[in-house]
Amino acid sequence: MSTPREGVTPGAMTLEDLSGYESVTREPLCTAYRDLTLCGMPAPSSGGTAVASTLGILADRDLAAHPPTEVDADGGLPAPEAVHLVTEAERLAYADRDVYVADPDFVPPPGDDPLTILEPGYLAERGALIDPERSMGEAEAGEFPFDARGVHTGPEHGTTHISIVDAEGNAASLTTTVESAFGSFQMVEGFLLNNQLTDFSAEPRDEAGELQANRVQPGKRPRSSMAPTLVFDGTPEDRGELRAVVGSPGGSKIIQFVVKTLVGRVDWGLDPQQAVSAPAFGAANSPETGIGGEHPAGGRRRRAPRPALRARARGVHRGPVVGALGDPPAVRRHARRRRRPAARGRGAGRISCRSPAPAAGHRGTRWKSVRIRRCPATVIPSG
Repeated sequence: MSTPREGVTPGAMTLEDLSGYESVTREPLCTAYRDLTLCGMPAPSSGGTAVASTLGILADRDLAAHPPTEVDADGGLPAPEAVHLVTEAERLAYADRDVYVADPDFVPPPGDDPLTILEPGYLAERGALIDPERSMGEAEAGEFPFDARGVHTGPEHGTTHISIVDAEGNAASLTTTVESAFGSFQMVEGFLLNNQLTDFSAEPRDEAGELQANRVQPGKRPRSSMAPTLVFDGTPEDRGELRAVVGSPGGSKIIQFVVKTLVGRVDWGLDPQQAVSAPAFGAANSPETGIGGEHPAGGRRRRAPRPALRARARGVHRGPVVGALGDPPAVRRHARRRRRPAARGRGAGRISCRSPAPAAGHRGTRWKSVRIRRCPATVIPSG
């Protein structure tokens, strides 16, 4: 703030800036996947768009033909073929996300419609770029008559997520953040101020001199990767009953964790705990393919896919990443030596709905009522 205050570094923001800020209610971004409808968070979050783009690219792929192995209560080992297909689709989705997604009040989406970038025909063309034998490394964004570009903002440690379904079928998927650990390190009346301005691109132009979509502008909202998601029966035009509530912390990797969890539930028939606890895997638009380090069994169970993955990917990273579970008690019992920063924050992204009373069972994808072990961010079935 520009108002002088002892112990606080003055800034350029004014009280008028704060008083003029308003929360905006936006329509959820709803797209089809298999026989379900996924409703996620629209721009300025890139999460809903990137999750829908990834799954749309995978729509013509038979992921059920590549199920995980050694399946137990904590998921199982993902098949190398599945990891390759999912991470290649994520590279393509991240490439589009980096170029085209920003605050729509400042940077309109291609065709002035957020669904243009998610049209099945366009995503099929993107999916045709996937080589089943080799990683593309870095993907180019798809071609649209649109100039602005964005960039990846790097890791953060101040995000948490809750997924809730009550006894009456009301549901909420809430992701909240202060961006980095302890946010801006400024405490005001018992609350930490967030540091989400770092979600903007660091420079207004890229290396080629083109304006970036996610550049800083007065009154503009930074792009996030939050992806709170509600899953319904039916099509986007005719939604049926609520089937699941999904979301995750994890910075820009949120997109990857949500995709992995949805693929586990929808394509592989895993129960919610298995889908969440299974080893994380994914890729942003870089040559590196991430194989998670948050699984209770650690490296012992994760060594198997790595040689097969190397045949397709230029780089495989294995290390501690925040998964869709974060670091719940069930995981900490298996990895007491690992410590993680606590997640703190106040609101940023939420979608909610009111649904009829939940019904058990689901045709074709093995939804079922499952008791979920306590965890800070997960997928919760409605039936």
